[in-house]
Amino acid sequence: MPMPYMTKEPGRRLSPLVHNLYISPLAVTFESVIIGFLVGLVTAAFRLLLDMAGTLRSRLYRLLPGLPWYWTALWIFTLVLAGFFLGWAAEKRPMIRGSGIPQVKGSLQRLMTLNWMPELPLKFITGLAGIGAGLSLGREGPSIQIGAYVGKGVLTVFRRPNRERKILVTAAAAAGVSAAFNAPLAGVLFVLEELQSSFSPLFISCSLGAAAAADMVAGYFFGIGPVFDFRHIGVLPLNCLPWVVALGILCAALGDLFKRCLYCSLDLYERFRIPQVFRPILPLLLSVPLGFLLYDVSGGGHELIESLSLGEGPRKLLLFLLLVKVLFTALCYGSGTSGGIFLPLLACGAITGTILGRVLVFLDLAAEAQILNFMILGMAAFFTGAVNAPVTGIVLILEMSGSFNHLGSLVLVCFSSFVMIEFMASRPVYTVLLGRLTRPVKNNPGTDPPEHRG
Repeated sequence: MPMPYMTKEPGRRLSPLVHNLYISPLAVTFESVIIGFLVGLVTAAFRLLLDMAGTLRSRLYRLLPGLPWYWTALWIFTLVLAGFFLGWAAEKRPMIRGSGIPQVKGSLQRLMTLNWMPELPLKFITGLAGIGAGLSLGREGPSIQIGAYVGKGVLTVFRRPNRERKILVTAAAAAGVSAAFNAPLAGVLFVLEELQSSFSPLFISCSLGAAAAADMVAGYFFGIGPVFDFRHIGVLPLNCLPWVVALGILCAALGDLFKRCLYCSLDLYERFRIPQVFRPILPLLLSVPLGFLLYDVSGGGHELIESLSLGEGPRKLLLFLLLVKVLFTALCYGSGTSGGIFLPLLACGAITGTILGRVLVFLDLAAEAQILNFMILGMAAFFTGAVNAPVTGIVLILEMSGSFNHLGSLVLVCFSSFVMIEFMASRPVYTVLLGRLTRPVKNNPGTDPPEHRG
């Protein structure tokens, strides 16, 4: 039953009119818009600072080869210090590790509790430090958890029953996706497919309100429009549709391999009993030679996707680039520092689709202009193969590309990927990661138990 709403003065209740208005669905929806607006502000700041860090890192790796050796040594020393800080933060606050999506999912299932203070600022800072320094991790997972933390913070002011609190925290997570990718509808669908097992009209209205508000705030800072500035996307002819199915099957297999690499990386860090405080140092040190020799694998992968869409990048090294991107992402994620896998997944899918497109062009089975189509389709299929969320994959790529010309092909490639991944009995990556977080400590040596079980 709804709890009695009190004023700050003891013994005085709100008037019946105000009380009835406060507990109405309209008031809850209005609160979701407030939460979405705040999530949009925090996530926009996160994106802006990451963009600045990425620009500085790019300039740094262009300048260092021409500077004396001690400047490179100073950069390495800085990364070691950053690694110590990231490891210390992950050790002190295990709930900020990784993408944060499994933690949000576990919180909604009442398996663990998110403490918005001090975990919100730590998640923000560690995500910025790790991804900005060149780790192959994405901003979307931290944005979702940051959204949930902001929702938790707002709910310390607005008193709500448990059911409505769950709805508003889920809506805040949807706002995080919306602000991270300028994709409000994909944010709503993601929480439906991945975080929420059931929904109601109130849940839909709150998620839409929060996602729309966050998208408006992100649009103010980054412009109204898709995240990726792709050229005009044509419609694939019917003779290419069998290759679309083949791409879906291929991406499903590679998506499963991607997940296995993540799990293997987590197991290796545990098996060698590397203290958490030292774990992020290894991928940060590895990012230095990769930054000089194969810069495209560093960072989340936004610049890599854009360069592929323009026909740039190492054409003869695409297969090697895919292999290194998968392995480096697994090594970075396994270290336990803050960062997601959304964007690396999309980057791996873009490389896979580009490889297939170039092979088809070489065999005279497709036109040069259609490589872009296969690149975009690969992004959706790879995401579906890893997350097992085909509807989100379709809508996310539609919103990110800003074109509906490839809607039919997107449905076909995601359907093929989803059927293949179900045939392989490959479990969704976030479900497996949540299971690893909540399994008993005695079966999980070398890691800390999840905080605040409840």
